[in-house]
Amino acid sequence: MPFIAAVSKIDLPFKIKQTEAKKHALEMFSANFPEANRLIFAFDNTEIIDRNLSGPLDYYTQPNTFEERNNTYIRLSLEWSVKAIEDCIKKADIDKEDITDILFVSTTGLATPSMDAQIINKMRLNQHINRIPVWGLGCGGGVSGMAKANTLAKANPDAVVLLVAVELCSLTLIKSDYSKSNFIGSSLFSDGIAACIIKGNNHQNTTGVNYVAASSKLYYDSLEVMGWDFQDTGFKVLFSKDIPAFITQYINTDIVNFLEKQGLKLSDIKNFIFHPGGKKVLDAYQNALGVEGGFLGNTRKVMNDYGNMSSATVLYVLEKFMTDGFEPGYGLMLAMGPGFSSEMVLLKSESPESQ
Repeated sequence: MPFIAAVSKIDLPFKIKQTEAKKHALEMFSANFPEANRLIFAFDNTEIIDRNLSGPLDYYTQPNTFEERNNTYIRLSLEWSVKAIEDCIKKADIDKEDITDILFVSTTGLATPSMDAQIINKMRLNQHINRIPVWGLGCGGGVSGMAKANTLAKANPDAVVLLVAVELCSLTLIKSDYSKSNFIGSSLFSDGIAACIIKGNNHQNTTGVNYVAASSKLYYDSLEVMGWDFQDTGFKVLFSKDIPAFITQYINTDIVNFLEKQGLKLSDIKNFIFHPGGKKVLDAYQNALGVEGGFLGNTRKVMNDYGNMSSATVLYVLEKFMTDGFEPGYGLMLAMGPGFSSEMVLLKSESPESQ
């Protein structure tokens, strides 16, 4: 059975308070977006306290083009990916030459050669690494990437798979877009970089966190719920107020059906590793699943401390579980993203001695 050997995350040097972001957004939007004063409460309702940003606040006030922002994305993605990978390699107690596969997940910038190629070149990783760049899965990309990494490790018991998720959401902000969705997006989205090492079964499991199964679902006729509208000025954010309603309508049944295939019930899940899309999304999970207690405590804590970092966020939640400790038993990773879609990965935590 494949297993998670290590997870690393990046605390960026330009973290700011949500109160600072609120003030900044009001200054940016109020002159051209009459609803700004009425909707500014959205910043307070997110429950976000700190935001992880890849640049100082004054960067976002300067005029720049899509080309300039994308070049910044490439430069910073490479810089911070290398830092996250080096830390993850150290945690996993491996050599960089041991890595057999690399998956690079992102939705907030464009690069060809893809970022995985640039990482291999920069770090001088094995030239024969199997490369899989994964683009466009949005918030669902972290869980989907984890599923794909484990598929590779399951196929090759000797595999050492590197999963990297980079989302620099702040660089997609279009200052000339005075739409409601852009304003609300500016209250939620942050930047995050995470790396994971997943190993095949021929390696010694020192963490006890095993992969069990995965599920992917695309909901028909929901393409407009979340995504990008590509314009000359860049990536215009699109997301619907119907996302919590989707969760309320589908997620309980989807989780129950997935777990039934593994001979499990919702009550068997001890570790809930959910992507925090926002307060309304987490409230919808809480209401739909009816699990008592603070089962989303780690998820809420990551949202409080970082904001919504798209695909990387759930890996920050996973890192918190890996650091603070899984409760022995099953863990469920869950995220929803463009499509509209849901991604799930079932894990099982055991003491390393029992492996």
